[in-house]
Amino acid sequence: MLAIKLQRIGKKHQPSYRLVVALKRSKLGGPPVEDLGSYNSFTKAVSVKKERVKHWLGVGAQPTVTVHNLLIQGGVITGKKAAVKMSKKESSDKTAPAASAAVGA
Repeated sequence: MLAIKLQRIGKKHQPSYRLVVALKRSKLGGPPVEDLGSYNSFTKAVSVKKERVKHWLGVGAQPTVTVHNLLIQGGVITGKKAAVKMSKKESSDKTAPAASAAVGA
């Protein structure tokens, strides 16, 4: 299955991204099927080949959630932005009440 996703390029601590069409399960450094544009996360600048994105969406490529939101922001597609799900780091606050209850017993 094809996906439109971001491929990280750039130096350490200076990320920029390419919008590429690649296999959904391919490695990040693997060769993409086609390069569709770029995204700079510092300046928030997005450049997209709109005709090619519409072609790949018509063929059946699915954009990732972040790319979907970037395409809506750029006016390539219409719709509502999707919520980006990020994993939460487990904090030590959950273990602190259990440890204090065991000490009090």
